[in-house]
Amino acid sequence: MTDDDALRALAEPRRRVILRLVARDELSAGEIAGAFEVSRTAISQHLTVLKNAGLLTERRAGTRRLYRARPEGLAGLREFLDDMWAGALDTAKRLVETDRGLSDGGEKVPHAG
Repeated sequence: MTDDDALRALAEPRRRVILRLVARDELSAGEIAGAFEVSRTAISQHLTVLKNAGLLTERRAGTRRLYRARPEGLAGLREFLDDMWAGALDTAKRLVETDRGLSDGGEKVPHAG
């Protein structure tokens, strides 16, 4: 299960909705299917993709299969996005400081002219 697997799984909008549903509560496949106007077979396929990507856990309770989000399945993506966000913030800060004439140490840089 790689970050690429998670990204591919989450590229489908219904899977993102499913993940949000099971992030709040453990739900059966039937309960999840009830939130959509698609067949249970289609939902089952979506659940399989999410499970194979490491984003869901499945447990059996009698004849039912219950699904819950697996937050650690998103850890790699979160780390990637956090790194990208931090880099973007650093770049924005440098641009603002440069525009204001500040040095790296926060001191005013005299303008030639």
